[in-house]
Parts: sequence; structure tokens; C-alpha cells
Amino acid sequence: MEHHRAPRKRTRAAAFSAAAVLLAVVGCSSGAKDEGGLTSGTADAAKLATQKLNWKVCAAPTAAEGTGSAPSPLPGGAQWKCATMKVPLDYANPEAGTLDLALIRTEATDKAHRIGSLVFNFGGPGGSGVSTLPAAASDYEGLRGRYDLVSFDPRGVGASAPVQCENDSQLDKYFAQDATPDDASKEEAYIEGLKSFATACQDNSGKVLPHVGTTEAARDMDLLRQVLGDQKLYYMGISYGTELGGVYAHLFPKNVGRAVFDAVVDPTNDVEQSAIGQAKGFQLALDNFAQDCVNRGDKCLLRGANVHEVEDVIVKLLAQLNTKPIPAGNSGRQLTQTQATNGIAQALYSKEYWRLLEEGVDEAEGGQGALLLALSDAMNGRAKDGTYSNIQAANAAINCADFKERYSLDQTKAKLPEFRKASPVFGDFMAWGLIGCTQWPVAGQWTTPDVSAPGSAPIVVVGNTGDPATPYVGAKNMVDKLGPGVGVELTYKGQGHGAYNSGNRCVQGAVNAYLLEGKVPSAGAVCQ
Repeated sequence: MEHHRAPRKRTRAAAFSAAAVLLAVVGCSSGAKDEGGLTSGTADAAKLATQKLNWKVCAAPTAAEGTGSAPSPLPGGAQWKCATMKVPLDYANPEAGTLDLALIRTEATDKAHRIGSLVFNFGGPGGSGVSTLPAAASDYEGLRGRYDLVSFDPRGVGASAPVQCENDSQLDKYFAQDATPDDASKEEAYIEGLKSFATACQDNSGKVLPHVGTTEAARDMDLLRQVLGDQKLYYMGISYGTELGGVYAHLFPKNVGRAVFDAVVDPTNDVEQSAIGQAKGFQLALDNFAQDCVNRGDKCLLRGANVHEVEDVIVKLLAQLNTKPIPAGNSGRQLTQTQATNGIAQALYSKEYWRLLEEGVDEAEGGQGALLLALSDAMNGRAKDGTYSNIQAANAAINCADFKERYSLDQTKAKLPEFRKASPVFGDFMAWGLIGCTQWPVAGQWTTPDVSAPGSAPIVVVGNTGDPATPYVGAKNMVDKLGPGVGVELTYKGQGHGAYNSGNRCVQGAVNAYLLEGKVPSAGAVCQ
């Protein structure tokens, strides 16, 4: 779920803090290097496809990637290696120069049976793959024997010419302001906040903003495939990574090797359909959380004899916060309604976080907002020291570069009743997000992405029936749009965002059998 600015149609699989940063720069284009990983000169496509990567042990991540420590060695002692790959800033204009794409890799342990490189995109858009892959690597240990595990910071993200907008103190105010305005003065303040944010993005990253869309990222992945020496792209896309993978398959169907899409973005949804789908998805997850609370009776910290009564506690809390924020620990910060809603959404990404949601709401009812604020900070990429990664700046930039819709104030307000019907907790929040790109300085590319991929190898598409951020229907629609003989649907009857990372053995077994042995699951197979 997006914070309240640009509607975050595609969401990340999880928030990981471990990270790595790139050390090596490959000199594959002429010209002087500008700030932010941009280089002037000519981007010679043939030379870029044959560039040699200088892999070195990863250092600690950059601030834009989320700070933290360098990634720990893998089981057996293998070190994570990082490198930088040059890609054209503008594929249609080679004279525009290049930007540096940050990469991370660990090599296959069974060299005799190595298949190739398995490239990961964990979603967002705006999530750093360089940070996330080492943090999530234990989930994919079973694939490391036969694959080099590879990820990257997409253009505009993390250490790859990151989009920069407002500074840390400005972002604190930006994320705290009222995202569901209920009078004219609040509406004016909300729109002014969006305008200031967009202006800062243009001022600080204007050169890269037109070139951070999903189509360019897909072209980068095909260049990465060539530079890694693979004939085909082996790929694991999660959340927004499924949309990126679908666009890749459309552009390069003959280059698709074994690919898996998990937590599937619905390619048939425009911005409004996606936003209302997410409102319904998060409401479903909240219903499931509340039912679990009811089932546990007195062991649950929240009052309520049924789902409605438990959720009413949350609705009333948010209404109170709308007029009176509460203290959040000893930091001097306060928990606003916007941050509380954001924190609740963050906790619904995984059933493992439900206990945090329960405790956070209980604490907030008692006048202490630290836990819900911490969950909101995790969503927004705010570290404990008050610094922000660029995940939300990149998220806004990529979404607004992709999607054409620009909603007016009146259009947005007209949608409120429908969104409130979809979710009494998240409806207003998601509806007001529709206006997020209206002030953006760059036009969008499409209403919905084209993911048709005739001639592609089979793509396993995994849908989770309880997914709040990418509702289950998206998996079927992705299969349909990929086209006959391409998409193969696998259903997981579970909770949380994504299926493979749930630890479900059935899902992992089916996906591993495809990636490692080429065994395609039976169409319509179900895991639970």
C-alpha cells in the first residue's frame, strides 16, 4: 500500500533492512560523470552489451538504499559481490549518455550443474534489490546450488541514479500531514504538499525523471542478461516485479527462460481500479486479522466479540487521531491519522506482523503511538536515525512515469463514496491517493501495461487468496493477458503478501521444480 501520495499500484514483498552498495564502476562510455550516477556522452549499445563487470565484496548500503551493515556471508562462507553496470539513460537517444545500475550477486555452489543467473525483482516499485536479496536469501537457499542469485537497484532506485526529492526533515512533515482532508483548507494543504514534493523531485532529479519507467527497467534487464552471459533470462518477480516481468516478456518473449511471478499485479487494472482493489484487499486482510483476534478471545488485546467490533476499535482510533495526534515515544514525534493508517497497512503485509498490529493499536488506544509510527516508518523507508531511503521518491517517480491518469480534486472527491464502501478503514486513504501524480512534471506512458507474450516459455504465476496488496484475481488476469500457453497459474490459499516467502512447502516445491528441473506445474494447481 502506498503512502498517501502517488497511488502505489505495485507494492514490495517485504521491508528488509540489510543492504549492500556497489563499489566498481565499469568505464564503458565516454564523458565526465555527473552526480547521481549519470554520465554524459554516447551510449553505444553494442559495447554496453559486452561490458565486463568488476565484482567486489559489497560494502554497507548507501543512504538511498536504506543504510545498515554490509551483507553477511552466506552458509558456507560465500561473500556477496557487487558491481556496477552501465545502461543508456534514454534508449531512444544514445547521445543522452548512461547511468550506473547497481548489482549484487552470489555464485552457484554446484558449478557442474549450473543453469545460469536467476534475477530477482522484489517489488515496490522503488525497492532496492541490492538491499533485499541478501536479507531474503535464506528463502532461496534451495536455488543457490544451480543458479547465481542476482538482483539490482532499478534505475532511479537505491544506488542506481536515485531519484531525490525532499530532505529528511521535509519528509517527516510530508508523511505526517493529513492524507484524507475533510475541509477546504486541509484539501489546499494536501495539494500544496504534493506540489512541493513534485517540485523538489524535478529540481533534484529532473534529468532522470523521464527515464525511470517500467519499460526502461525491462530493457535494462535484457542488457543485464547479455552482460551476465545468459542466453535466456531466468527470473523471479515479486509484487511490482511481476509487472516488470510481464513487460519484459512482452518486449522480449523469445528471451524468457524459466520465470516465476509471485504476488501478482493485475495488468488489466488502471490506477483507479488498482486503488480500489487494494482498498478491498487490505480490508480483507484486516477482516482476517480481526477474525483471528475474535478466535483467540481474551488472549487478544483488542476488545470485540465479532469482526465488526474489533474493527470498530480501529475506526474510532483513527477518527480520534484525525483531530488529536498522540505522542510516539521519546522522540518528540507524534502519531497522526495518516501514519497510523500507513502502519496498520504495513502490518497486514504478513501474518507474522499481526501481533505487532494488535500491540500497536492497543498501545495507541492507551495514548502511545510509537509502535504504529515505527511500522509506518518502515513503509516509508525511514531509519531510526531519521534518514530516509529513496523508496517512496522512486515509487512516485516510477508510478507517475508509467501511468497516464491525472485526477482533479473534484474527480477524486467524487470517488470517495465508492472507496468508503470498499473499506471503512482504507477507503479514504486510497481514494485520495488517486491525486498523487496530478502535480508530477512528467507524463505517464500507459493506462494499463501490455504483457502479452506470444512465443514466450511458460511463466509460473502464483496467486495468494489472502494477499492484501496484490489481490488474488490479478493472477488469473495475468495468465489471461500473457496469452495461451504462456501463463500457468498456481494458487496458494494463505495470508499475507506473496506465497513463496510464506514458507509453504507446496508452493516452494512447485516453484523449485520448475526453476531447477523445468517441470511446469499442472494448470490450476492449488497449495494450502
